Parts: sequence; C-alpha cells; structure tokens
Amino acid sequence: MTTSSTPILLGLNIDHCATLRQARYRDAGRDCGQMVEPDPVALALSAERAGVDGITVHLREDRRHIQDNDVLRLRQCIQTRLNLEMACTDAMVRFALDLKPEFACLVPEGREEVTTEGGLDAAGQRERVGAIVETLNASGIATSLFIDPEPEQIEAAAEMKSPFIELHTGAFANAYYDLEARHSELQKLRQGIDLARQLGITPNAGHGINYINIAEIRQLPQIYELNIGHSIVSRAVFSGIEEAVREMKFRMNLAAK
Repeated sequence: MTTSSTPILLGLNIDHCATLRQARYRDAGRDCGQMVEPDPVALALSAERAGVDGITVHLREDRRHIQDNDVLRLRQCIQTRLNLEMACTDAMVRFALDLKPEFACLVPEGREEVTTEGGLDAAGQRERVGAIVETLNASGIATSLFIDPEPEQIEAAAEMKSPFIELHTGAFANAYYDLEARHSELQKLRQGIDLARQLGITPNAGHGINYINIAEIRQLPQIYELNIGHSIVSRAVFSGIEEAVREMKFRMNLAAK
C-alpha cells in the first residue's frame, strides 16, 4: 500500500492524439475544424470532465505531433493545469515565458526517437539547465526536470532549486516482464522518491505507465502526480477518453479509497 492517503494526481499527456491527427492531416493547412480530426483540445476538455487533474503536452522542435496553435488553444480553453514539456532551448524558453503555463517540465529531445527515451542529464548541464530553471521559476512557472532516478541527477535538481522532478519510469516499464530487473528498477524509483523528499523536492513520475504496471507504481510512497499519455489514449480507442481516464484514476488510487 501507499504510505499516504493523499490521492495521486493524474496529468494526461495528449501528444498521441495529435500524432493520429498529423498522420492524415499534417499538410491540411489547419490544426482543427472542417475535416481535420481528432482535435487534441477536444480530447483534453473531455478528459477534464472525467476528472483529470492536468493536461501535459510536449511541443517538440520538429512539431511532429503537438503544434503551437494546439498549446495556445489549450491555454485558453482548459480549466485544470497546463504542463508544457520543453527542450532546453532559447526558443522554447521564450515560448514558455509568453505562454505562462502553470508547469514546465524540462526534457531531453532527440530527432530520431519516437518518444522521449531516458531522462535529462541535469547533472552534466548544471549551468544551462540551472539558468532555465531560475528564469522559469522567476516568471511564476513551476519547473520540473524529467530525470532518471539517479542520486546525482536528483541532487543536481535540488542545487538548481527545481521545485519538482518527474522521475523517468521507462526503465521499470521496459523491465516489467523480467521479475528481477523489474524489482530492481522499482527500488531505484523508491529510493529516488525518498531522496527527493529529503531534499525538499516534490516527486512526480511518468513514461510507460499503463493499466497493468500501475499496480506497483501506485505503491511508491508520496508521489504527487503521474503523467500518463500513450496508454490512456490507446484505451480511449476502445472505451472513450472519459472512461479511460476514470479507470486509470481508480487504479492509481485504490489504496486511498
């Protein structure tokens, strides 16, 4: 069981709704309306009705899924919190400062990857990442670092005064069907969360979390929020987004009921 009765919050990453749209309408000249579907903003609004606690989007340099206009429309339309995942570039910092999302999560970004693989090397980029954290925090944007559950990365986040981190759960998810490796990765996450709390950082987690492995993820102590995208959007193909969100929120917080 979890060590706290406080429910874990759910941030829904809607990138893959935009992936589906871009597969057909990349060159349509518009992001929504007329024949262009599905609309990520409409998905976000439906998810809010089902009780999602925030909306997450990753505006990539190559604009492979989420587009600038999607983010601007989300900022105007959603009633929960907007979490902007962003690369550590000057252009994205300027975009975030203009947008003013509630949260910004600094992530690594590679052109060849299908989705973000591995955490940001904050420890190896202290000066660059630290300056961005300071700029965003000063503007009222609560900043998070998407990092692997390694002590040096968590300690670097503390040095930079990042109020949040998001621990990368991909290694755990990928090891799920190897019992020994799975337990090892889960222990790394547990230790990472403990260290973050000791250092005054609020820990989130995300990547590869689904309706099966959530049974172990929810047992980790004192996670504030989980950011989940692909699994919920996939489930929504069969059951609709509102039911997919409700089911995940239920599975996330069985111990808090």
